Amino acid sequence: MAMTLAEAAKLSNDMLLQGVVETIVKDSPVLQRLPFIEIVGNGLTYNQEKTLPNIDFYDVGDEWAESTPTFEQITANLKIMGGDADVDNFLKATRSNIQDLEAAVIELKAKALRTKFEEIFVYGDAAVNSKQFDGVRKLINTGTAGGQVIAMSDTGATLTLARLDELIDAVKGDKPDMLLMSRRSRRKINALVRAAGGMTETDRDQWGNFVHLWDGVPIGVNDWILDTHTVAGGVETGTTGGDCSTIYALRLGEGALCGLTSPGHLHAEPVGPLENKDATRTRVKWYVSLALFSAVKAAALIGVKD
Repeated sequence: MAMTLAEAAKLSNDMLLQGVVETIVKDSPVLQRLPFIEIVGNGLTYNQEKTLPNIDFYDVGDEWAESTPTFEQITANLKIMGGDADVDNFLKATRSNIQDLEAAVIELKAKALRTKFEEIFVYGDAAVNSKQFDGVRKLINTGTAGGQVIAMSDTGATLTLARLDELIDAVKGDKPDMLLMSRRSRRKINALVRAAGGMTETDRDQWGNFVHLWDGVPIGVNDWILDTHTVAGGVETGTTGGDCSTIYALRLGEGALCGLTSPGHLHAEPVGPLENKDATRTRVKWYVSLALFSAVKAAALIGVKD
């Protein structure tokens, strides 16, 4: 069964781990909503749904035509991400009267992990760096025209609300759970709505943060989504040298876009005293990956200009 990182942390009695999870989740719209499936082993091979079988009408005595759905077999391997947080024992003993120095160092390490996850969630490409998992840009394949990739124009154009609606409609089965974009794109949506005489709908998440919505779909901001993409011929040709951005519409959960993790999810492991220096070490690590079980559960709007 898939559950979010925050829900999984509630099952642990490790206060350090719960603090790390709260730190990385409360400021990340992706980690707040993305469910994870625990898998045993180093990867998961799954069949990604491509097309549905045909259905037709028949007269009595007609010969029935057989058809089957088509799939693409994909393997998502768990990747190792994390880092060590060292705290000098002298500073811990002499400075912790102001604040818990060890807790502060581990919190900063947790924030760094969240930042790296959000970057790879978008731009991860195992073909470029085998240590990474494939992110949504690779899983949706914005370098291919048509399908789940919608282009503002051949070389990009100013965002319109009609195109945003088209992006939402590209996710089949149900509405997406999130529209993920850069801050520039969110500002543009707010400007378009105000120009039309309206206001963007807002709500609060479980941490009390305001969340903007469009057509009932939460808008998530990812600070790693670049506004410098290049688009030619209706496809993305690069992430630098241009003035375009991308907005992703994502359906989250089993059968859609889902995280993969080893049992126990994220770990905050006390390594203990170090031999070569007077310090103690805590290792924050996560065996994690990403899987898109159905191609029609995610879509990308490319060539978005300000």
